[in-house]
Amino acid sequence: MTRNANVRRAVILFPSLLFVILLWSLSNAPVCDAIWLNVPPTGTKCVSEEIQNNVVVLADYVVVSEDHDHTPTISVKVTSPYGNNLHHRENVTHGQFAFTTQEAGNYLACFWSESHTHGGGEVSVSIDWKTGIAAKDWESVARKEKIEGVELELKKLEGAVEAIHENLLYLKSREAEMRTVSETTNGRVAWFSIMSLGICIAVSGLQVWYLKRFFQKKKLI
Repeated sequence: MTRNANVRRAVILFPSLLFVILLWSLSNAPVCDAIWLNVPPTGTKCVSEEIQNNVVVLADYVVVSEDHDHTPTISVKVTSPYGNNLHHRENVTHGQFAFTTQEAGNYLACFWSESHTHGGGEVSVSIDWKTGIAAKDWESVARKEKIEGVELELKKLEGAVEAIHENLLYLKSREAEMRTVSETTNGRVAWFSIMSLGICIAVSGLQVWYLKRFFQKKKLI
């Protein structure tokens, strides 16, 4: 009896233990990874990300130099899919940009070095790029709503689920757009093929008619 009771207790506690482990892994998992760029003395290095509409974007960048006496400077420019300028800085060693996307598409951040004027080499830049749920300030949310512990982790999990749902809806809409474009293209190709075939038949008929008249005039047929 004691053994059966222990088995039943373990079965009851096992889902709760899995839930606690899941929350712990979500709370301790890194929300983003830093991007490292080696910017050449001449030329530009860019990073991009396809982001849907109405998403918060937050990024920090800093020049990493082994020479603490002289830190090279860089210039930064961030543009939207339609070419709108969202962030532009020149001759800086670090900075931050934040914005909420107004249009869906590919957002581009370009870096170029100012070290070529001083005869320098490549410049290493560390970029901490966060979007969506990762860019949210959960400490402020916890203070505002007076939540902590498991409740805060559940709030994060809810936000992650909402972000995934929105991303799936965005992908669904993109798939519908691509399908519409594909169907339109297929229709145009079909009409073009029919027109090409009709033109070829008409030209062949004209050639036969012309050759027949030519041989009749020459009294060859």
